[in-house]
Amino acid sequence: MKSKLKKGDYIQNISYDSVIFGFNGAQLKILVLEYHNTGLYALPGGFIRMDEDLDEAVKNGVSKRTGLEDIYLEQYHTFGSLSRSDSAAMKRIIMESGSDLMDCEWMFGRFISVGYYALINYEEVSPKPDELSDSINWYPIDELPTLMMDHEEMVTKALQVLRANFENKLIGMNLLPAKFTMKQLQQVHEAILGEKLRRTTFQRKMLSKDILVRHEKLFQGKAHKAPYLYSFK
Repeated sequence: MKSKLKKGDYIQNISYDSVIFGFNGAQLKILVLEYHNTGLYALPGGFIRMDEDLDEAVKNGVSKRTGLEDIYLEQYHTFGSLSRSDSAAMKRIIMESGSDLMDCEWMFGRFISVGYYALINYEEVSPKPDELSDSINWYPIDELPTLMMDHEEMVTKALQVLRANFENKLIGMNLLPAKFTMKQLQQVHEAILGEKLRRTTFQRKMLSKDILVRHEKLFQGKAHKAPYLYSFK
């Protein structure tokens, strides 16, 4: 079968890989795909067409895998180690997909990969595998399968950058409803940072930042225990 990934259509020796973090209010997960009949697991990635921008290629690739259009994406690192390519693994992936090895020979050399990360609500997503993959699924951050090449390094680096920049980026990530409780906001922080936070200290810190607007109380049970609702300014 002729491959759709023809050499002349793509920029040579440059690719992208995306660490797509998913969060549902309680648990942090990562989107991982498995290639046809190989037992190889990898982050969703791809190549850049001659007629498209890098950011456009990544947004299109992530959108195809998640079905979402409006996604916060950030470029966080470039991976260019001499040891990061694995031609044998790539040949297995191409062979098992039914594509022609000659058509895809350009994919077997060394690639420099630009890393992006995204953070979305995984309950809003029905992941879709691509033509090279058997499946694509969400895995808890501490239960990831063994990833090929340097993809585990990519996850580690993305998590470091996400945690370092999280509070400055939170407003644009659409992880919370328009109005949310302080508990919901704390749960987001705890899941991303990977640690438990003291409630009173966290609330005092958030209120001191002057980024929240307080609204009516959320009445679900006893009136005196109803929490206030907040939104971002």
